[in-house]
Amino acid sequence: MSGGAGMDLRLPIGGLFVVLGVMLGAYGIMTNGDTAMYERSAGVNINLVWGGVMLAFGALFLALAQRAARR
Repeated sequence: MSGGAGMDLRLPIGGLFVVLGVMLGAYGIMTNGDTAMYERSAGVNINLVWGGVMLAFGALFLALAQRAARR
């Protein structure tokens, strides 16, 4: 490559985290009423929590990639 203009890795990584976060969050929503499933995690719907965390992390990466592309 000649120069510093390569593919920004924040774009595919952010997209991956957004997709996985949506999938995990949707699974957490679908299994929200199953108390036996979340017995080991003190009743916390861990799939929904980590789905939200992954979604926020992916959105942050996508926003940073978009901001860098505007410069």
